[in-house]
Amino acid sequence: MIRRQSLFLALAAFALMAAPAFGAAAAKAPDKVRFGLDWKAEAEDGGYYQAIATGIYARHGLDVALRQGGPQVNQAELLVAGRLDFTESANSFIALNFVHQNIPMLAVAAMFQKDPQVLIAHAGHGYKSLADLKGHPIMIGSDTRVGSWLFLKARFGFTDAQIRPYAFSVAPFLVNPDAVQQGYVSSEPFLILKAGQKPKVFLLADEGYTSYGAVIETSRKLADTRPDLVRRFIDATIEGWYSYLYGDPAPADALIKRDNPEMTDALLAYGRGVLKSHGIVDSGDALHAGIGAMTAARWQDFFQVMAKEGLYPATMDFTRAYTLRFVNHRAGMPAPGR
Repeated sequence: MIRRQSLFLALAAFALMAAPAFGAAAAKAPDKVRFGLDWKAEAEDGGYYQAIATGIYARHGLDVALRQGGPQVNQAELLVAGRLDFTESANSFIALNFVHQNIPMLAVAAMFQKDPQVLIAHAGHGYKSLADLKGHPIMIGSDTRVGSWLFLKARFGFTDAQIRPYAFSVAPFLVNPDAVQQGYVSSEPFLILKAGQKPKVFLLADEGYTSYGAVIETSRKLADTRPDLVRRFIDATIEGWYSYLYGDPAPADALIKRDNPEMTDALLAYGRGVLKSHGIVDSGDALHAGIGAMTAARWQDFFQVMAKEGLYPATMDFTRAYTLRFVNHRAGMPAPGR
């Protein structure tokens, strides 16, 4: 009995001594992160899904939940309302719009060095550049009208008289040999090719459009009060993109297809291939500073073009739209020769 009592006391003492250790372990639970995508899951989101599927986020102490976007989802509003910690914006406009509206949000990384937006025509017309599309009817959406369309007007002299409604479908394009429409380089051209037609694709980024794509945004408060969390999230996301582009994409593709059953292996492979061949993710400044890179000069160039078009006051402090604290330090870059 005495021996049992001694054993009980010893176990109790051990439990008391171990309690702080267990408490410390609990304190190291992964930080939960809510991340809103700008559209439904697709190859353009491969890096995020890869970081989940291969445990990259977990290694950085993060438990990341992805929320898909779509035509009826306003991720920016959810970010401002505090229901998301980070969002992915399609272009540089959203961050500048936050400044214009005095909303304390900012861009912390740009996963795409090139905005994937394209204009698509039928190959048989013989168009050689975007300039050749001046004066022709073009199907674009309302977001594009107050976005990249302003660049096309400023650079090539496009006019609003050219605008035709866009229904986020290639069906009208397929039945009209004179049609021109907007799209993403990694999506609509594939659907047109699959339908047996040959598209002529013009990537706006290759003709002077300097908007970033897949811009990661968060609140200024989170960036200031929890910079370690923001850095871990950005670093892990960058690692996910390197893994998706240059490693085995199968783990990410499986999760993408789970979240968006419309995705097929063929479309995912096409999308990933186009991201690589066009340098959407890994080109320009990313080649020496790492994926996610941003520069003050490029933000200034984009802002000045859009301010000249009247979208923003020329005196607006565009530098409040972004911070370079979390990028340009070669996070996740493979060693030379690998």
